[in-house]
Amino acid sequence: MKTLFSGIQPSGELHLGNYLGAIRNWVALQPDYRCFFSIVDYHAITQHYERREMPVRVMDMARDLLACGIDPERSVLFVQSMVPEHTELSWVLCAVAQFGDLARMTQFKDKSARQEDNINAGLLSYPILQSADILLYKATAVPVGQDQAQHVEFCRRIARAFNRRWKKLFPEPEVLLSSTPKILGLDGQAKMSKSVGNTISLGASDKEIRKALARAVTDPARVTREDAGHPDHCNVHTLHTSFSDGERIAWVRNGCETAAIGCVDCKSALADEVIAHLGPIRERRAKLTDDHVREVLESGAAAARRVAGETMAEVRAALGLWRPAAL
Repeated sequence: MKTLFSGIQPSGELHLGNYLGAIRNWVALQPDYRCFFSIVDYHAITQHYERREMPVRVMDMARDLLACGIDPERSVLFVQSMVPEHTELSWVLCAVAQFGDLARMTQFKDKSARQEDNINAGLLSYPILQSADILLYKATAVPVGQDQAQHVEFCRRIARAFNRRWKKLFPEPEVLLSSTPKILGLDGQAKMSKSVGNTISLGASDKEIRKALARAVTDPARVTREDAGHPDHCNVHTLHTSFSDGERIAWVRNGCETAAIGCVDCKSALADEVIAHLGPIRERRAKLTDDHVREVLESGAAAARRVAGETMAEVRAALGLWRPAAL
C-alpha cells in the first residue's frame, strides 16, 4: 500500500471546519493507504499558548479523531513530540532548504501579520519541520486543503535537494486534495476558526448547533422572505452539500431560487442534518476513556518510532555521520 501522512495541530476539540476540510477525508482514505496521522504539537508552539492547556488539547484532539473514525487498527495515530526523529530530520533538511523559498511562503506572511509581536524563527522554518513529518515515513500522498498545497510543493523540492546532494532516499509526495467545496465560517467571511468564533464544535449539543446555525450568514440577496436567492452564493447551501442527501439539496436549491422557503427553513433543515451526523460521533467520544486514548497514542508513537528510526539510520548513513557499531 502507498503511504500517507497528515498532521493536525492540537487546538483542542475539533470543529466543523476541521472535520469537513480534513478529518472526514482521512477516515475515508484509511482502507486504501498505510496511514500516519500526527497531532503536531511542536508546530503549535510557534504561536502563543497556555502551557498547562497543551496536554488537555492533545487529549481532546486525539479523542475527537478516534470518535470521528480514525482506526488505530488500520492507522498510526501519534503525537509528534513523542517521536524525536521528527526534529532530527528537520535539522538535516535545514541544510538543503533555501531561505528565499521559506520567506516566500504564504503561510509565513499570514502568520507573521497576525502575531507581529512573535515572529519567531519557528514560523519561518515551519515548512521544514512539516517536510520532515512527511519524509520521515516516506509518504507518497499528503491529504491537504488548497491552502496547504504550497507546503507540499516545498516538501517535494526539499526531497529533491536531499536526494541530489546525498543519496536518493525520499519519494516526492503528491497532494491529495479533498473534493469538499470551500466552506466559510458561519460569518460567511473567513474560513472556520475557533479564534474567530465562526464555527461549531463537534461536541456541541443539539441546542448549541441550532443556535449557532440560526445566526449563520446567508445569501445577501435574500433581504426579505419573498426575495429569491442564489444558492451558490450562500454558505448555508454549501454546508448542505456536505451533510444532506441529493433530495434535500435539490429542495434547498429550488426553494431558495423560487423563494418557496425562507432562510430560517433552510437553516433549520441544515441543523437537523448536522445533528443527525454528529450525534454518533458525540456518543463514541463519550465512551472513550483517558486510559484508552493514552494507550492508543503510546502504541502509535512506538509504531511511528520504528519506521522513523529506520529512516534516520538511512539518513545518517547517507550523510556519513559516524555511529559506533553498538548503536
